Amino acid sequence: MKKTFPLLLAVIIPSIGYAKEWNFDVYLDKTRIGQHTFRLSETSELVSQAKFNVKVLFINAYQYQHDAVEQWQEGCLKRLDSNTLENDIMTKVSGKSGEGQFVVDDGKAKQVLPNCPMTFAYWNQNILKQTKLLNPQNAEWLDTRVVELGRETLDVKGNQVEALRYKLDASLAGKPKLNIDLWYRVDNHEWVALKSITPEGYTINYKLR
Repeated sequence: MKKTFPLLLAVIIPSIGYAKEWNFDVYLDKTRIGQHTFRLSETSELVSQAKFNVKVLFINAYQYQHDAVEQWQEGCLKRLDSNTLENDIMTKVSGKSGEGQFVVDDGKAKQVLPNCPMTFAYWNQNILKQTKLLNPQNAEWLDTRVVELGRETLDVKGNQVEALRYKLDASLAGKPKLNIDLWYRVDNHEWVALKSITPEGYTINYKLR
């Protein structure tokens, strides 16, 4: 039973001082299936770890683990290394900037992208201004469209928080790929929640813990 999940990243590296952390429990509809942690260092290295396990009648029907490290500089992606294990299929993606361009390799082919691309860096509200985003899981260079949906009150760690909601749609050659809603606090612009509808119609929710 294959499912498509929103962009998720990570590998834990010791001896790095982290400036910010986002720790999410992840739910498929109403069932908790795992967690996803993002850690942003003082040197702008984004390290994250996602691990999901979906069970049907106590049987592991779907397993997903995505590990990646992204190095950022002045809002631009400079280096990317990711590993994704989806059931028994492993995908590795690497990318590096140089000579005014960003080259990304998924093990099958290389793509040359414009300099200063962005991944789905939900923690950085600048993604809301982009018309193209790189999927670090499979190296797809996606067309994106963002619409502001207005203010909502969310329960965040037991507190009522006012947040702005945005819808981000991503497609490749006209084919829909990702359907994501994002929430950012009104007072400090921090990312506090995510929801995604998979092509199969399942709902993925990220809740801060």
